[in-house]
Amino acid sequence: MASSVAGASICIKSASQTSNRTSRLRSVSLLNSKTFPFLISYKGSYRLQICCAAKPETVGKVCEIVKKQLALPDDSDVTGESKFAALGADSLDTVEIVMGLEEEFGISVEEESAQSILTVQDAADLIEKLIEKNGH
Repeated sequence: MASSVAGASICIKSASQTSNRTSRLRSVSLLNSKTFPFLISYKGSYRLQICCAAKPETVGKVCEIVKKQLALPDDSDVTGESKFAALGADSLDTVEIVMGLEEEFGISVEEESAQSILTVQDAADLIEKLIEKNGH
């Protein structure tokens, strides 16, 4: 049975610090399908943020919906890190992507939340958060 750590990040800054560090938990897969976590430390934001990355299935489904909405070729490289703007999406395209996600996942995305979606990963994380909140 293979297990993995999806990911998390923690950012902390006190008033007396001149810089801050973010640690991000990642995972590395080895030949025998075992996954081991490791930490990456780098300069980050000034707020405390704890999050978990969406399931790979959710990210994959979002990638497919984005490709369809933007009429991208099937072989287009769309990943969790893909920014909608970099894929050629304008604000209307982004609204249509969000509408497609709402329909596919049976969720309702508030305008404030929709405006914070910049990448495929942002969308997938929000979807899972809304599904969990609604008890689906």
